[in-house]
Amino acid sequence: MNTSIVGRHVTVTEELKIHIQNTIDAFNKYHLDIISVNAIISQEQKHGKNVITFEYVLNIANQDAIVVKQKDKDLHAAIDIATDRVCKILRRHSDKVKAHKATKLTEIVIEEEIDKIAKELELLEDEIVPVKLKSYKPMVIEDALNELKADGGVFKVFYDLDDNFRVLYKMADGKHFGLY
Repeated sequence: MNTSIVGRHVTVTEELKIHIQNTIDAFNKYHLDIISVNAIISQEQKHGKNVITFEYVLNIANQDAIVVKQKDKDLHAAIDIATDRVCKILRRHSDKVKAHKATKLTEIVIEEEIDKIAKELELLEDEIVPVKLKSYKPMVIEDALNELKADGGVFKVFYDLDDNFRVLYKMADGKHFGLY
């Protein structure tokens, strides 16, 4: 994590740098991929009074930058309040990341249901024989119809020229054909 501490119209002492660095180090406990933290201290006069503004700019991987500004008369109070606000934001983001857990399909299906399906398949094993398609290349619907008539089968499964999976079947009357 890259850190920078900048003072605008304020001299940044070594003691102040150490205090800010210690507060920035507290951000690591949230285990987020923090790329950089910029701490900016500025002082300006408004209505004849000195106002100190402390600002954190955090760049986190795969998220927008987090910017927290805090104005106060006391610099240490502004730093502490801004740090608390950033910690709250980071905690919320960390909780969202931890709470979002992808569920696998195997976790959704209950083991009892899997056993039930396996038993049903065993009962039908003598009746159902897996068959592969003879041709995976696309064909014209007219050619599929001619092959179905020539084979004398009940249905024909094929891919059409638009690469759609199609089923051509003989209807109950035996004269007409249906197409899915």
